[in-house]
Amino acid sequence: MENYLAINKALWNKKTPFHLSSAFYDMEAFKAGKSSLTAIELPLLGNVKGKEILHLQCHFGQDTLSLARMGATVTGLDFSPTAIEAARNLAQELGLPATFIEGNVLEVEHYISHKYDLIFSTYGVVGWHPDLQLWARNVVACLRQGGELVFAEFHPVMWMLDNDFKHIQYSYFNKEAICDEEPGTYANKEADMNLQAITWNHALSDVIGALLLHGMRLVHFSEYDYSPYNVFPNGVKIGDNQYQIAGYEAKLPLVYALKMVKE
Repeated sequence: MENYLAINKALWNKKTPFHLSSAFYDMEAFKAGKSSLTAIELPLLGNVKGKEILHLQCHFGQDTLSLARMGATVTGLDFSPTAIEAARNLAQELGLPATFIEGNVLEVEHYISHKYDLIFSTYGVVGWHPDLQLWARNVVACLRQGGELVFAEFHPVMWMLDNDFKHIQYSYFNKEAICDEEPGTYANKEADMNLQAITWNHALSDVIGALLLHGMRLVHFSEYDYSPYNVFPNGVKIGDNQYQIAGYEAKLPLVYALKMVKE
């Protein structure tokens, strides 16, 4: 859809204030020093001290600033001006060295010419892009030779289900744009908002295949039967920051993670 970008940008501009004040993002704990990174991506990141990192689709920057606290030099990119403004304010308040750029990852060449040691992108990111070939090309273009991509995402199997997770509604494959409208937001179900979202489901082969085609080498791939966030309907806590879905416990992959290196 030609206007998908404007529709989705309006959605994320609206989400951001609700997210900033939500228990989900727990800004008080974050400001006190709690990392927002999870046990899934931390082992893939390893020691990032001294590394130059580009965080794509950074929202309002909690993960970006968590990486800065670990000693990395970090740049965050997001297409929502509301989120980027909040990220800059948060970095200034906490005195953390991070750069935030407003821009669309599919047009990254307009904003970024620097080559990074590592690109980081996680959870709810690729579904907003209709063209993963273009996404992968831009990811690879921002990496130096030997640079790494650390990527974690909700599993495409989850996006096959209807909003109540009762039946399969959508294809596993990218057959068409998915136009949806759901009240609230994952961080605050009671938020006074009800805006349209336009997304695309991408099979694992689309994600990994696009990155391989553009010169990346896969060094790690894993799937998880839990999510580190309680964002799906009927969530059941099975451990610290581990959630499954009632009725589907340990039966579905909820998250996958990969690490790739630029050849």
